[in-house]
Amino acid sequence: MEGSYSIKFKPCNVVLIILLITSSTNLIYALEKTHVEFIRTSCNLTTYPTLCFNSLSTQAHAIQTSQKLLAQTALSVTLNTTLTTSSSMVKMSKVHGMNPREVAAMEDCIELLSDSVDKLQKSLEEMSRPGSKDTGLVMSDIQTWVSSALTDEDTCSEGFKDDPKMKSVVRGKTVIVARLTSNALALINSYASLNG
Repeated sequence: MEGSYSIKFKPCNVVLIILLITSSTNLIYALEKTHVEFIRTSCNLTTYPTLCFNSLSTQAHAIQTSQKLLAQTALSVTLNTTLTTSSSMVKMSKVHGMNPREVAAMEDCIELLSDSVDKLQKSLEEMSRPGSKDTGLVMSDIQTWVSSALTDEDTCSEGFKDDPKMKSVVRGKTVIVARLTSNALALINSYASLNG
């Protein structure tokens, strides 16, 4: 038949192909397991290790065993979560029924989260920039910005001290952001100590 062909495999070739596939699969599994363990071990140095691991382990293939990529990924996850939380707070601020003091506190909180977003974005951009003449100074700046973002997030719910219910709602939205930021800062500090 014209245009058709058949491939004939010898039994030893089939066995060899199966062994190669199995070996490759085992190697990939072993590498992935190593990458996940690297993240678990690194996250054990943070204040919120379970949150750290859960937020970063899905990126094990990209992080591998790089302290820098781990810190960058933690920053990226934190930035994305802060953006989402900020957006949620803006929507909450438009709900009718808040008294003027709550509105002012909500506006302050939104401004603080916006400031956090700026600091986290700037930190991520600096960490992602290839090679710097003064890595120590750059890392010091990043540590300062992320630490300041953490302070902003913690301060966010303080404006609601006269309204425990609203404070609880706001704190519920910002606590995850603050914990992710704390973890990112711990991983950045760890990376900086290795490269300082």
